[in-house]
Amino acid sequence: MKKTPDLSIVLPIYNEEESVVPLCRKIREALDPFGRPYEIVLVDDGSSDGSWRAMRETAEKHPNMHLVRFRRNFGQTAALAAGFDAAAGRIVVTMDSDLQNDPADIPAVVEKLESEGADVVSGWRKDRKDSFIRTFPSRIMNGFIAWYLELPIHDNGCSLKAYRSEVVKGFHLYGEMHRFVVAHAKWVGGKIVEMPVRHHPRQYGTSKYAALFGLARIPRVVLDTFTMKFLLKYSNRPMHLFGKIGGWCLLAGALMLGLVGFEWLASICGGGPWFGGSLLVKRPFWVIAPFMFLGFAAQFFVMGLNAELNTRTWFESQKKPVYTVRETFDSPETEG
Repeated sequence: MKKTPDLSIVLPIYNEEESVVPLCRKIREALDPFGRPYEIVLVDDGSSDGSWRAMRETAEKHPNMHLVRFRRNFGQTAALAAGFDAAAGRIVVTMDSDLQNDPADIPAVVEKLESEGADVVSGWRKDRKDSFIRTFPSRIMNGFIAWYLELPIHDNGCSLKAYRSEVVKGFHLYGEMHRFVVAHAKWVGGKIVEMPVRHHPRQYGTSKYAALFGLARIPRVVLDTFTMKFLLKYSNRPMHLFGKIGGWCLLAGALMLGLVGFEWLASICGGGPWFGGSLLVKRPFWVIAPFMFLGFAAQFFVMGLNAELNTRTWFESQKKPVYTVRETFDSPETEG
């Protein structure tokens, strides 16, 4: 009978034909002596080179491999979602497929997860082997995400991570949410720890992100981070956010109207303008601005009510797939 895996190694693959064979070999070299049943889950994210062929040839020669092939390129988030869906292990380990992460670190990451009773162990590329022009935008994004989402890690962008399966199984990935699995784990009360891992220069091919494109991603990551903050903190109570903003607008409008009204009443009783010149009621800004704030307040309250209604039909409740699979392939089962 095929053993139920204790570990699932999830690897998104996109145009990594040259890396597939040595990557799987290094994973087996690291995990065979570890003494735990494991599986390798490879997800071909619509590669245009010979990655699928290399994956098939490797799986035909070795046990405990599960392959998933997309019909087109859906992106890293969808590839991870498919890998998480296919993973059967109690612990799920993710890593890049370009051999920059070191498979020899997998046992240490898993042991760290168990020894500290953590739900997530996030790798930290402390001695990163990339050029400054690649690491600079990455550090900006990692720093912003860690600060804004209050994550206790230095390197959110490191793909080498170990998760307890219940953490990833409970998070429906879509869009660009692959960056925020750790944030989700923190939100549900998971314990997160970080440990330094090795990082190697790329051996084959080129990075999927050019330098300028890396910089261009920063605004998108910032917007995604704002979205994630909203989803984690206000997805089940959006009125608390929109109502708060609307409340401040209502307060500002009421205070301005009150000031204008009191000064006007004071002038009727013989008092002069409080702020010199003409009365505030005769100044266009002080007449228009309060009503604008009141209008903003009404809009935010309506937005909050609408968001409360739409919460029931939010993406997760619809359970729409974020990928379509062309075919799957399992390596032959082995006895034992």
